[in-house]
Amino acid sequence: MGGLCTRQMTADPKAARARLTARRDELNDLSSISADDRGAVKLDQQSVGRLSRVDALQRQAMAQAQERARTAELARLDQAMRRLEDGEYGWCVTCGEEIAAARLEVDPAAAVCVECAGGGNK
Repeated sequence: MGGLCTRQMTADPKAARARLTARRDELNDLSSISADDRGAVKLDQQSVGRLSRVDALQRQAMAQAQERARTAELARLDQAMRRLEDGEYGWCVTCGEEIAAARLEVDPAAAVCVECAGGGNK
């Protein structure tokens, strides 16, 4: 058989696109909300005590870490959207097997099946 292999995706492309877009919008909203917390901490010696400055620096560090995690997840969502557009969404990028619909419900950006995610060999 020398023809092209066509895979039938069991995941609903419209629903997948909607989940991916909704999650991307949610992450972008969270990023906008936390922008002030990630900004420079103003160290006004007159109005803020030493412990308050430490708290502000810790809040800033946590907000920056959360932003890095959001950025990484946004990249995963963008990759999933590309797989969706290329007709590869729902298929494991490691082994080529179909990713379980339940896994895609939990993580619509999942790129690998449960077995490959766990490091199992097929």
